[in-house]
Amino acid sequence: MHLVNWSTLPDLAAVALLTCAFGSVARRGHTPVSGLWLTGWVMIALHFAALILASAPGILGVTATVIAYQALAWGGVLFVWSCVPYRRRTSSRWMLGVLLGTNTLYISLITVAPNAAFPLTLAAILYGACPLLVMLLSIRKGFNHPLRWVTVVLYAALAAFLLIFQLRGPSGSDLAFNAVIFTVYFACCIHFWYAFRRATSGAMITIAGFLAWSAVFVVAPLMAAWWPALHVESEVWNLPKYVVAVGMILLLLEDQIEHNKYLALHDELTGLPNRRLFQDRLSSAIERARRSGSRAGLLLIDLDHFKQVNDTVGHHVGDLLLQRVGQIFLGRARRSDTVARTGGDEFSVILEEPISRADAARVGQALAELLAHPHELGGHTVRVGASIGVAIFPEDASDPESLRIVADLNMYAEKKVSRSRDSVLHAALPQEQSAPQ
Repeated sequence: MHLVNWSTLPDLAAVALLTCAFGSVARRGHTPVSGLWLTGWVMIALHFAALILASAPGILGVTATVIAYQALAWGGVLFVWSCVPYRRRTSSRWMLGVLLGTNTLYISLITVAPNAAFPLTLAAILYGACPLLVMLLSIRKGFNHPLRWVTVVLYAALAAFLLIFQLRGPSGSDLAFNAVIFTVYFACCIHFWYAFRRATSGAMITIAGFLAWSAVFVVAPLMAAWWPALHVESEVWNLPKYVVAVGMILLLLEDQIEHNKYLALHDELTGLPNRRLFQDRLSSAIERARRSGSRAGLLLIDLDHFKQVNDTVGHHVGDLLLQRVGQIFLGRARRSDTVARTGGDEFSVILEEPISRADAARVGQALAELLAHPHELGGHTVRVGASIGVAIFPEDASDPESLRIVADLNMYAEKKVSRSRDSVLHAALPQEQSAPQ
């Protein structure tokens, strides 16, 4: 017997290179999901590395075989868990522990003692019982989710299959192992389909790759049983792994592109649309109003006394205030309206049909009243006001830029009136007299 099986070295090198490429992409936009995926691919690389020594005699070969099969199962379980939207729940962590534990126990038993009837039967029962127990406990605490039921049903079916076939003749252990890995990677296919239900190349390639990966553990045994003379190179059976790796890299790149698009069109501090997206939506709103013969309203809002907040209590409180103002405006606007941050302390609101000048004025007045309340931010109480300019399409202007200019002029006119009012009130206050020298 050979000590080292070098035939798996090309697969190890290919997976290692793909893992490095995946890690490079994941590092640029690191998320919990990308971290789990990278760990999963490290497990797949470990699987191929251990297979190199799996043919060695004695304890070395047995240990390497167990590690190889365990790593293959662990990688699949991590891929599944990465797609669970409720990973932070305690019951989800229990389910992860159950799946890792039952797979570890069963794969170790089927590899080391394939004829041990009682331990294998007990381990097979645990496959179905443990996920069901976690599910029942989570339901008792008020949590239920279809993906959790998918896991329970898949592992219950696996338990039934193992109890029937795991001890049937010399091929029983092979059938059992193939059933375990099929279940793990078919669960990957379902979970990725649930998590990435979008018509993108990355999603379709990854889901198809997992489906093919799981199918390998059905097709290969069938071919060996029915067409033993038909020889298929091992590289063919490993192709789905590479397809999945490429699909996952594409998924990460797609997410990074979408994130970059979002950053390019949204204000980093408040999360509101920035000036670029605001101008695009204003043009669209005016075009829709023109086609339907209706109106569109524009509010330009400039915060009063914002500079004083920055100067007296610090820019960090000023940033908190801007975030609070954005939340207040979003809470007051309709879903069809657009609230944007278009300057340092300037916000804009696009009001779409049904809208009139009186409606727009009422919205502006409501926003000003909401801002007039004191705000508790960063251990400080701050107050700001707002000067609001209103413009209506098509009465005030017929194009986006002209409409914005009209609203801007109206806003500064109101700010001038507000400053004059403040000056009059300040002059009307009694002045402190100096003490005689």
